[in-house]
Amino acid sequence: MRSTGFRRTFAAIGVCSLALTAAACGSSDDAASGKTRITVNCEPPKSAKVDRRFFEEDIASFEKRHQDIDVVAHDAFPCEDPKTFDAKLAGGQMEDVFYTYFTDVKHVVATGQAADLTPYVKELKSYGTLQQQLRDIYTVDGKIYGIPRTGYSMGLIYNRKLFQQAGLDPDRPPTTWEELRTDARKIAALGNGTVGYADYSAQNQGGWHFTAELYAQGGDVVSADGRKSTVDTPEAHAVLQNLHDMRWTDNSMGSKQLLVINDVQQMMGSGKLGMYLSAPDNIPILVKEKGGNYDDLAIAPMPGGKGTLIGGDGYMFSKKDSPAQIRAGLKWLDHMFLTPGKGFLGDYARAKKNDAPVGLPEPRLFTGAADAKDQQVKKANANVPVKNYQSFLDGNQSLQMKIEPPNAQQIYSVLDGTVSAVLTKKDADIDQLLEDAGGKIDAILARS
Repeated sequence: MRSTGFRRTFAAIGVCSLALTAAACGSSDDAASGKTRITVNCEPPKSAKVDRRFFEEDIASFEKRHQDIDVVAHDAFPCEDPKTFDAKLAGGQMEDVFYTYFTDVKHVVATGQAADLTPYVKELKSYGTLQQQLRDIYTVDGKIYGIPRTGYSMGLIYNRKLFQQAGLDPDRPPTTWEELRTDARKIAALGNGTVGYADYSAQNQGGWHFTAELYAQGGDVVSADGRKSTVDTPEAHAVLQNLHDMRWTDNSMGSKQLLVINDVQQMMGSGKLGMYLSAPDNIPILVKEKGGNYDDLAIAPMPGGKGTLIGGDGYMFSKKDSPAQIRAGLKWLDHMFLTPGKGFLGDYARAKKNDAPVGLPEPRLFTGAADAKDQQVKKANANVPVKNYQSFLDGNQSLQMKIEPPNAQQIYSVLDGTVSAVLTKKDADIDQLLEDAGGKIDAILARS
């Protein structure tokens, strides 16, 4: 599933029309000028004035440093539009350096449209500093096809003010699903339309959250080889039974269901929701767009202590790229995104000066000395209450980080129906729902 914060989803199918020739999206070395020209996407749209300015400033500083490289950025929203992505990919119309979600990688490689970066990646100065599990996502059959740019993990966002009002300790968020259920019931008891816990159940988002909750229970959606469904299990039953009991026995989830992310964010921002699952990048959205307050908002690790869902994005390269374009693209990634404390995502001093939030616990891209430097610069420029996120950072250390399943969107569509049935039908047969979902997922996997 796409990440949920603007800084990770802001841009790019761009000025390339599907009706144009492939050359209009990709590019070839500009021999006449003596420069290597590359097209890139995921530039913020003009409506995002500050991010757009940052992006353009960073490209300008890159071109000043590398006067033999010309970068042409394409913008639009979102960075990857599911409605056009496959058509562009099949038509060979991707930019020279193009944005992808983690879940795209194997599909892009299978289409034969991705360049093999293995011979060149040693020239990417930052590569060895990136988290291994994120690098592995872009490695297929031993070959490297892309570079991660950000990563996120799911946690539990909660309202500290409502915790206090309900007699709960805001510094001790729930660590088990049993504790979460108890806390949600106490928060809902405040009345006046207050909901203890909310969850998504439409537009594939319900299936996405079900997957995260299943990981938290120690379960999985598909088998390790990706060939069979594993949702008809005690762990999956526990997820649905918990949702059912919170909805119908405790009435801590409210009566309005079939919610999507905007609904839940609005509830949290207005101070009427105690808890919901999300990544840290939701927090600035809750403040800037939904009326929330940084001091009231905190994030804890996924309850259960077993696992959490991770996602994120990165860049892949067109198979049409020349060696010079690949080398130029890798240099651009280093400059823009992969230098601790600098670049589009890492210039925390610039972000603070422009009233952008600094100090959120993610993305956490680097390891070792690079991570230490990145965190040092972030801490020095923090303008949000970082203490509210410490339990998330601490708790994540012991969780298994698990990527989304193959054919994620198709599987999420199936599981949407499973979750929505439990939340809208008091007499829903959980065992039958899981059996039916398992059969449909097996059929999806058999076709892939």
